[in-house]
Amino acid sequence: MALSRYQFTKRITVGNKTIIGTNRTSKKIYKAVLTGNLPVTNYTLKEGERLDTLSFQAYGNGSYWWVLAAASGIGWPMQVPPGTIISLPKSLDAVIKFL
Repeated sequence: MALSRYQFTKRITVGNKTIIGTNRTSKKIYKAVLTGNLPVTNYTLKEGERLDTLSFQAYGNGSYWWVLAAASGIGWPMQVPPGTIISLPKSLDAVIKFL
């Protein structure tokens, strides 16, 4: 049995549509934020907060942290310092529309 190269890649599933979080996907999300096509709310990261906890608060699932990283133009999300402005897409439905 062969494994897909996307077997362990991050995903978003909304309704019956699933997208895969690849480098190309992240670039599209960031570009949509920069052009104003993807509505976001800006949030300033506080001491002790992480992207996965913000993702859980915003979307009910901590595994969507990569969407916040992509929307914010963050390349290495595991070490985001306090004071960093995070772009929170208003909904995952809105993210899927641009992919």
